[in-house]
Amino acid sequence: MDLTVATDRAALVKARDALGPGRIALVPTMGALHEGHRSLMRLAREHADHVVVSVFVNPLQFGPDEDFGRYPRTFDADLRVCEEEGVRVVFAPSAEDMYLPDRQVAVSAGAMGGVVEGAFRPGHFDGVLTVVLKLFNLVQPHVAVFGQKDAQQLALIRRMVADLDVPVSIVGAPTVREPDGLALSSRNRYLSEADRRTALALSRALRAGAARAGMTGTAGTAGARPAEILDAARAVLEEAARFDPPLLLDYLILADPATFAPVGDGHRGEAILAVAAKVGATRLIDNMVLTL
Repeated sequence: MDLTVATDRAALVKARDALGPGRIALVPTMGALHEGHRSLMRLAREHADHVVVSVFVNPLQFGPDEDFGRYPRTFDADLRVCEEEGVRVVFAPSAEDMYLPDRQVAVSAGAMGGVVEGAFRPGHFDGVLTVVLKLFNLVQPHVAVFGQKDAQQLALIRRMVADLDVPVSIVGAPTVREPDGLALSSRNRYLSEADRRTALALSRALRAGAARAGMTGTAGTAGARPAEILDAARAVLEEAARFDPPLLLDYLILADPATFAPVGDGHRGEAILAVAAKVGATRLIDNMVLTL
């Protein structure tokens, strides 16, 4: 079946109506698609009859000193990826079509939107939730697929859907990694060879924390206290801070996956070991799910 590209709301309505009966899955992206995005599309096909992918670099989720202007835009290559993965519709609106010039109402991410990643990127999650809710309203999917690599984003989208009674099922997809362990990200293309060597410390730190927790993968029984898990991960990051270029740590946290509050010794069940750091001019995030 052919791929339809809709660049405005009217074209999206027409393309959606042409899909016919069946469940619709939405995969929201900002483009610069890679193997991680392909995994989201494949998972979406397992949950629905038709897959819609949005390609929109959302200005609301970038701060004034962030990389909105240089964020990679590879639309022609993105369309080829979508065709290869059996996507039926690509929705690629302009900012002017997505947002009214006198826009006043937005979604607030609440208390969870101001901690961990939100503490370093004020307003970021408000922008994410606002565009996601608009995409839900425009596409009207039955299910939407998001990557676990953006774990706090995933938790906040689930919270928004629950709090606002949005009739969309949210599916989380496992993080896809390069053979060397680096989590796939559209921003990886910013990294020089030296940057990349330093950036590998993020995944090594997560593996060190998981090993200290007594885990062989992403499931198991942790006998270590949260402080011991964090110390094991932090030791790797502190070593990388002496590399050239150095790794500049923003945060390392072992958090409750539903609230992103730090977990204590009494926590039982899943926890997110999450890290964010800068390597050169590039800021990267990563996480791993542990079971305590």
